[in-house]
Amino acid sequence: MMKYFFMLIFLIPLLSNYWLMMHGLMYLFYMFLYGNIFYKFISSYNLFFGQDLFSYGLTCLSIFISSLMMLSSFKLYNKKDNLIYFGFYIIFMLIILVLLFSSLNLFLFYLFFEISLIPIIMLIFGWGYQPERILASYYLLFYTLFASLPLLMGIFYIYYVCYSLDIYLIYLNKMNFYLYLSMILAFLFKMPMPFFHFWLPKAHVEAPISGSMILAAVMLKLGGYGLIRVYSFIYSYAMKFNYIWIILSLWGSLLISFLCLFQVDIKSIIAYSSVAHMSLVICGIMNFSYYGYMGSIIMMIGHGFCSSALFCLANIIYERSFSRSLFINKGYLSIMPSMSMFWFIFCVNNMSSPPSLNLFGEIFLINSIMSWSYYTFFFLGMMSFMSCCYSIYMFSIIHHGNLYSSLFYIESVNIREYILMFFHIIPLNFMFMVLYLFNFI
Repeated sequence: MMKYFFMLIFLIPLLSNYWLMMHGLMYLFYMFLYGNIFYKFISSYNLFFGQDLFSYGLTCLSIFISSLMMLSSFKLYNKKDNLIYFGFYIIFMLIILVLLFSSLNLFLFYLFFEISLIPIIMLIFGWGYQPERILASYYLLFYTLFASLPLLMGIFYIYYVCYSLDIYLIYLNKMNFYLYLSMILAFLFKMPMPFFHFWLPKAHVEAPISGSMILAAVMLKLGGYGLIRVYSFIYSYAMKFNYIWIILSLWGSLLISFLCLFQVDIKSIIAYSSVAHMSLVICGIMNFSYYGYMGSIIMMIGHGFCSSALFCLANIIYERSFSRSLFINKGYLSIMPSMSMFWFIFCVNNMSSPPSLNLFGEIFLINSIMSWSYYTFFFLGMMSFMSCCYSIYMFSIIHHGNLYSSLFYIESVNIREYILMFFHIIPLNFMFMVLYLFNFI
C-alpha cells in the first residue's frame, strides 16, 4: 500500500515535464491494477488503512482518470499556463483520494473527505473559464461544509460511546434520528441527491476540463463510498427511515431528467444527467440488497468513465467554437464525422446500452429497487425513457443541422484526442467481461 503512496510523492519532481508525468501516472495505474488481487475482504491492513474490493475499484478509477486529466489538458502545456502548479494539484488530489479510499478510521475518512475539496476548488479558481467560477467554488465549499459539520459532531459522539472510530469495531446500541441524519447528510449532498444538487451544475460549467473529469468520475463517488461505509454500523436503524431518501431520489431524478431537456449548455446537460444517475445509486445502496450494492459499484465505475468522456467531448467542441451553447454548436457531423461516432457511442452508453457497464449496473439497480417496492416501476420506467430522450436530444442537436456561419475555421481532431477517447471507451465497454470481479460472495 505505502509503495504506491511513495511513488505518487516521487512523481512531484516530474511536474515540469508534462509527458513524463502523464506516463508516470499511467504506469502507476498499471502497477496498482496488476500488483493487487481484488480481495473480497479487507487486505493490506496497516494502522488505520486497508482496502477491499470497493476501495480497489475506486482507487484504480482515481489514478486512471488523473492520467487522462493530464492528457486532456494539453492546451495548458502549449500555453505554459502554470503547468507545475496544475500538476501539483493533480498529484495532491490523487494522494488525498488514495488515502481516503484506504481509510478504515472514521475520523481519518472525514479528514480526507474535507481535504479533497481544496485541490478541486483550486483547479476551478486557477484554470476556470468565467468570472462566475468564484461563486461556483463557494457553492461547492459551503454545501459540503454545511452538511459535514453534523457528520463531525456524529463522529465525536460515536467515539464517546464506542471508544473507537475503526469502522469495523463500531457498535451502536443507542441510535436516534439525529445521529442517523448527521451520519448520512454529508454523503447525500456529495452524491449529490436531487434537491441538494445545486452546486454540481455550477461547478461543472465553471471548471476546466480536468476539474469536470475528476468531479464527475471520482468526487461524486465519495458520497456512495461514504454511505456504504457508514451503513455498515447503522443499518439496523437506517432501515426504518431509508424510504424517505429513496422516494425523494426517485421523484427528484424524474424531475431532473425532464430538466435536462431544457438546458442549452452542453456541460449542464451532462451534469444534470449525472445527478439522475447518482439518484439510482442512492436507491440501490439504501435498500440494503445484494443486487443494490453490486449494481451501485458497477454503476459508479461505469458512470465515471462515461461522464468523464462526455465532458472531454464537450471540451473538444469548446476548444474549436469557444462556446458550449447548443445554439452555436451544430452540424459537426459534416466536419468531424469520426468524433461524431464517439459522441454517439458515449451518448448511447449514457442511456445504458449494451455492452457498457452502465447497462449491467442499471439492471442490478432496477432489480433491487423493484424488489423493494413494485410501485417504483413508474419512476424507473420514466427515468429510463427520459435518459434516452436527453441523450438523443444532445447528440442530434450538436451533430445535425446547419453549421454556425460565424465559424470560419475549425481545427481538425488530432491523435491525442482520439487516444483520450479510446482510453475511456475500452474500459467502459469491455469490462463486462470481468464482471465476476464485482462479486462479493
